[in-house]
Amino acid sequence: MSVSSASLEPSATGQIEVAASPARVYALVSDPSALAEVAEEYAGHRWLGGASSASVGARFKGSNKRGFRRWNTISTITDADDGSRFAFEVSAFGIPVARWQYDLEPAGDGCRVTESTWEKRPGWWRYPTSFVTGVWDREQQNRANIQATLARLKARVEAGA
Repeated sequence: MSVSSASLEPSATGQIEVAASPARVYALVSDPSALAEVAEEYAGHRWLGGASSASVGARFKGSNKRGFRRWNTISTITDADDGSRFAFEVSAFGIPVARWQYDLEPAGDGCRVTESTWEKRPGWWRYPTSFVTGVWDREQQNRANIQATLARLKARVEAGA
């Protein structure tokens, strides 16, 4: 079920083909704990407001890391379409940061996974968040992060983990 879909082009995106069903890949990307094991900066979560699984409207506090830097965000799940799309909106201190989205479609004997993000930070919020994360060119960093995350996701799913 979807609440919203992004209408503009993503600020960073990547694709990979995986030898696994869309349902199997969806189970990984829609589980914040499993996603943290393959993601580049995202490191873990804690459900908020009584949520205990990924569903539209569920919120979680995300823990993120890059080198010695650590920061937290709040994410709200906006799309939870089993086997086809999982997405969430990220904020910090109530200020929009980004949207992250995973789209899955059958391809060959498996599926194609597209990971995309949309920059949502207001201009005045970019310097403080860049200082905290140590990333000054977020679009370039996210492109590299997406490639690393997708490669790990493929390896994990194809290994049967």
